[in-house]
Amino acid sequence: MTRIFLIGYMGAGKTTLGKALAREMNLSFIDLDWHIEGRFHKTVSEVFAERGEDGFRELERQMLHEVAEFEDVIISTGGGTPCFFDNMDFMCEHGSTVFLNASQDTLLRRLKAAKQSRPLLRDKSDEELMDFIRNALEVRLPYYIRAEYVVPADELETREQIAETVRRFRERLGV
Repeated sequence: MTRIFLIGYMGAGKTTLGKALAREMNLSFIDLDWHIEGRFHKTVSEVFAERGEDGFRELERQMLHEVAEFEDVIISTGGGTPCFFDNMDFMCEHGSTVFLNASQDTLLRRLKAAKQSRPLLRDKSDEELMDFIRNALEVRLPYYIRAEYVVPADELETREQIAETVRRFRERLGV
C-alpha cells in the first residue's frame, strides 16, 4: 500500500510532479483542491468566499482525512494544508510526506505566469508578489520541513526535467 502526500507552496509543482509520479508508478492521483471542487461543485475560491478561511480550512481538513483513506495514491495538497490543525502530523502518520522545495525566484516566475487564475495574486505587482511569497514561506517553512523527504522543485519545467525528478524520487524512496 502506497500513500504519498506532496506538500509545498503554490507553484512548487505538486500537481505536475504528482501526475507524472502517479503515471510512472501506476498509482491514482488526487489533487486535494480538485477533490474539494468536485465534491462541492464550486471552485476553491467560491468555497473560500462563502465559508471564510476558517470554514475552508475545516472543510479542507475533512477532505484530507477522506482522501487519506485511499490506497495506492499520490495526494497533492494545497499550499496551506500542512499549516493548519494537526494536518502535518496526520499526513506523516498516514503516508510518506514529500516537500517540493522551490526557490523564491522560481515561485515568483511561475506564479507571475499564473496570476490570472489565482485570485489572491491577480492584482499584485512583481514586488508585492515577491513579498507575499517571502512572508508566506516564513510562516509555512517550519511545517514544510517536517516532511519525510525534500525534493528540489526548481527543475520541473520540461518533460525531461520532470522525468529525471521522477527517476530520482523513485530511487530515493526505493519504489
